[in-house]
Amino acid sequence: MNNLNMAAIYVIQTLGSLYLVIVLMRFILQLVKADFYNPISQFIVRATKPLLMPLRRVIPGYGGIDFASLILALLVQMVLMAIIIKLMGAALPNILQILVWSLIAVTALFLKIFFFALIISVILSWVAPQSVNPAAILVHQLCEPVLAPVRAILPSMGGLDLSPIFAFIALRLIDMLVIANIAAATGMPRGLTLAL
Repeated sequence: MNNLNMAAIYVIQTLGSLYLVIVLMRFILQLVKADFYNPISQFIVRATKPLLMPLRRVIPGYGGIDFASLILALLVQMVLMAIIIKLMGAALPNILQILVWSLIAVTALFLKIFFFALIISVILSWVAPQSVNPAAILVHQLCEPVLAPVRAILPSMGGLDLSPIFAFIALRLIDMLVIANIAAATGMPRGLTLAL
């Protein structure tokens, strides 16, 4: 693989992963019932609307779950993987194999979004605990559904919130023990996605 192909893979993976994060954020923000009028939410809606609207006509949401966003994320991931495999000079596997790898990659990225949101949330709780910045509010709305079940299990620590530590551990273990092993078991090549 020559340097030009490596550079092309880097650019495609980076830009593709950024768009995938935006698509998954659209799904997650609807799932956690985040503020739709937040400026960041509005940006996410506008960025995903052109590709999402045609899918919504065919794939309706159900029970507050935006299935069209998930399907869009899978389709984008499949196209990205196909392009990267061709740039690597390898033969394209069958469509089912790419679909399985895309499911793994999207799940890994889904977990990474929560992982980094938790990191941002912890930092904000130290440096700007009462921030009304739209990004800070959105991060809080994103993390709360992950942290609430952990807080319900943990005993009270006298005002000290240890729930992010346990959420970090849980997310990292799922990533290491479940996602990475499934990727290895399906023969997923390394370097196909930035999420793994």
